[in-house]
Amino acid sequence: MRVSRVFCLLTLALSLAACRPKVQEEPAVEPEPPVPALGFRPEGLAVDSLVVRSGETFTGLMTRLGMSQEDAFELGQLCDSTFDVRKLRAGNAVLAYYDSTGSARRLRYAVYQHGIVRSTVFQCADSLALWNVDKPVVHERKLTDVTISSSLWNDMVAAGASPNLIMSLADIYQWSVNFFGLQDGDRFRMIYDQTLCEGQLVSIDTVHFCLFSTPEGKEVAAVRFETTEGGSNTYWDKGGESLKRMFLKAPLKYNRISSRFSYARRHPVTGVVRPHTAVDYAAPTGTPVHAIGDGTVTKLGWDGGGGGNRIRIKHAQGYESSYMHLSRYAPGLKTGSRVSQGDLIGYVGATGTATGPHLDFRVFQNGRAIDPLSLNSPASEPLDTAYLADFNRLYEQYMAQMPD
Repeated sequence: MRVSRVFCLLTLALSLAACRPKVQEEPAVEPEPPVPALGFRPEGLAVDSLVVRSGETFTGLMTRLGMSQEDAFELGQLCDSTFDVRKLRAGNAVLAYYDSTGSARRLRYAVYQHGIVRSTVFQCADSLALWNVDKPVVHERKLTDVTISSSLWNDMVAAGASPNLIMSLADIYQWSVNFFGLQDGDRFRMIYDQTLCEGQLVSIDTVHFCLFSTPEGKEVAAVRFETTEGGSNTYWDKGGESLKRMFLKAPLKYNRISSRFSYARRHPVTGVVRPHTAVDYAAPTGTPVHAIGDGTVTKLGWDGGGGGNRIRIKHAQGYESSYMHLSRYAPGLKTGSRVSQGDLIGYVGATGTATGPHLDFRVFQNGRAIDPLSLNSPASEPLDTAYLADFNRLYEQYMAQMPD
């Protein structure tokens, strides 16, 4: 009977299995290929590479690529906010994609490259359309250590950093470091953010910290620290001392000193040895010149002593600054005008007695000429003590990351 019972159970199980409906297997679905980065499939299309010509219009460019003038004009009308046809830039690259079948090539797409990241795609056949495409970017924080041995530019490149970083440093240290007078052994250690696209630098973003030091032991830190009140001064030295000063270190940027302050210089034109109580900055004609500090224009016009077009500005605490050999003045500037630090006041030239374009720059205190390169500019207000504890903690965090 036990054997019979087992046999019956096995028979029942087999019957139930035979009655269970078979599961139909779904056919495998091929995944759709991803949409290409440009928004169209270039496979099977022939591609040409060219650049925008000087003075070329959008319609002229598209007709040169093969569109009819009517279609090119209509496509230009569609641009609207997606692409400003007035900002077509000579020298920028364009990729043109054509049908590769048949005897007559037909333009299908044109890709205008704004720069490293952004391109605008124009659909030129079947229907007219356009869209922008941005390549992915990477944001990274970087620490760079640069010691001067030849020039800031060369040494920055040798340290593996972009020379674009110089522009940020010059803005941060415009009151406290003379970039025309850097010496061997001067050092910049920096923590900053930058943006990359396919390994190429897109931009230097935020400089969070920088430490400038000299072989003599001088140090000037720059800590980016913003208060809830905001304001234009976001960089502070150790102890919350403001990096902003009453005067800029120089009235123009990124040029060289051709002659320094001296009481016995041989004049390059007359040959006469006489005092030269100025610093001459050699720069191309038209280089912008800026006021080193807040003040009032007391003289604007021709200097009969050889200075050519000249501007003189009176500042607080008995200071005055003078700018000579200008090619022209800033529009609207006149005697009695109030200017603020960094305002455009004129342009480098070679007017008066000059061998070439340069700025003759002078500073006076209570009527006495002083060397602009040794000017000890008064500081602005320090950081509010309410923020000092947080600031000091941040300063110590950055200093702990600095290489020896």
